[in-house]
Amino acid sequence: MLTLDSHPLLDAHAFITHFPRPLGEISSPPELLALLAEEANAPLHSDDGIRETVRALLRQGGFKPTGRSKPASEYLLKAVREKLLSGINLAVDACNVVSLHSGLPISVVDLEKAQEPFSIRVAPPGAAYIFNASGQSIDLGGLLCLCDAEGPCANAVKDAQRTKTSPQTRTTLSVVWGSVALPGRAALTEKWYRQLLEQHGATTQDVLLAPSSS
Repeated sequence: MLTLDSHPLLDAHAFITHFPRPLGEISSPPELLALLAEEANAPLHSDDGIRETVRALLRQGGFKPTGRSKPASEYLLKAVREKLLSGINLAVDACNVVSLHSGLPISVVDLEKAQEPFSIRVAPPGAAYIFNASGQSIDLGGLLCLCDAEGPCANAVKDAQRTKTSPQTRTTLSVVWGSVALPGRAALTEKWYRQLLEQHGATTQDVLLAPSSS
């Protein structure tokens, strides 16, 4: 179960994925990697309106989604246009494909590196975590975050290094960061995302999202 603090704009969707083997032993097929192109034939398409709606979602708590702190979906689009995006592993590649075309940021964490209970809430001022192997950190104050027992571990901008996937990963938790201002889009994004994973040998499992009692 994943508990949600009250939020006027958030339309989060989440699910668990089980891979038949460690990700390091599974190659992303060419047809999946071919979707990492802006012009690829996909069931969803992003635009400037969707990008602005996502930014409004992240601004709601006081966070400023600009510059190096812009939504991950915008980073993906820039990387694709500059031909800087390449395959990583099946979990991340499927996530990137769906995020690129839906325009919605998506987080993926290694479920075995995280600890229950899980929740989604706005991070308090001063909160931060390391987001890459180089030790760089992001100021999380005012940003919606997925949290585990240790604190924030993912969000719509940069996921925490401590719970990122690795070649040993076999189970992941994915969160689609949707907005109520885009009715139905997060649900369609989750549906396509799960279909892609299942087409390539994974199984997916629903996650119960429940309002927080606090």
